[in-house]
Amino acid sequence: MKTQVLPITPESVALAARLLQQGELVALPTETVYGIAADARNGEAVKKIFEAKGRPQDNPLIVHICGMEMLNGIVSEVPERAKKLAAAFWPGPLTMVMPRGPEVSDVTCAGLDTVGVRMPSHPVVQQVIKASGVAFAAPSANLSGKPSPTNAPDTLADMDGRLPLILDGGESNVGVESTVVAVTGEHPLLLRPGYVTKEQMEAVLGEEVLVSPAILEKLGDGEVARSPGMKYKHYAPKAQVTILRGDFDKYRAFVDANKADGVWALCFDGEGAQLGVPFIEYGKNHDGVTQAHHLFTALRDLDKHGAQVVYARCPEQDGVSMAVYNRLIRAAAFRVVDL
Repeated sequence: MKTQVLPITPESVALAARLLQQGELVALPTETVYGIAADARNGEAVKKIFEAKGRPQDNPLIVHICGMEMLNGIVSEVPERAKKLAAAFWPGPLTMVMPRGPEVSDVTCAGLDTVGVRMPSHPVVQQVIKASGVAFAAPSANLSGKPSPTNAPDTLADMDGRLPLILDGGESNVGVESTVVAVTGEHPLLLRPGYVTKEQMEAVLGEEVLVSPAILEKLGDGEVARSPGMKYKHYAPKAQVTILRGDFDKYRAFVDANKADGVWALCFDGEGAQLGVPFIEYGKNHDGVTQAHHLFTALRDLDKHGAQVVYARCPEQDGVSMAVYNRLIRAAAFRVVDL
């Protein structure tokens, strides 16, 4: 299969819409990361996503819509909490897990009785959904386990020959996947942190949002993944990544004591020049927004440089930084050293 990469034009959007209607895959930009889209109602089309990514089929996908009316058939009910959060954060990088409706494919939901839905704010996604009339399932457009792509060249590096079309809409603004919150239980439950924070949702809902233990720890054997990003080693470069938790002086001492060929540092802006090993910086210290924007590109760049061992500065664990820590700890296969 030849993969076309096309700029955003009325013609390329129309082609993307046509491919989705025909049960084919399209990779396209969202405000979070680039995604691979297929008609969420068409199980055979959705299976192609799992094949293209090499993704386990017990990992549910998120359905993308462009208006509240599209929830009909996708979900069986819209809880009051969901209406409040939608009013505050849709369109935007928030996915809500709701009771599944009759029209969404079993393959999309990995057989669960719930479905994650989001309304992206990126204009290209909105144009494609409107032009196609298709609510599409879309995970990130990377090979399973690798860092998610935030631009078309990185998407092509993983997906060349695996799907017919990539729409090039430039760099994604946010840089990490959407926040996922379940709104069906007794309490709202954060399943995956992202740009919309626990604290922001609590302010809108007027109640505590509980945090799934799987955000910061491995999912237990036999536990069901209710959201993407919970179950498997994710976002990982080829190098062995270890997170070092502690202040910069301790970090520098540890890295310098362990320097060798193939050892790289993943650190914050302005810190790399003080280290005795090659480095990549991934945003400002104490600034989860810039870290989120740069993290996946930094992890991919480590591969391009042939890094074998990476010592990563540990982000904080609140606000948007919680999302960065969540992605990084999975990239590190939960290797963390307290300095």
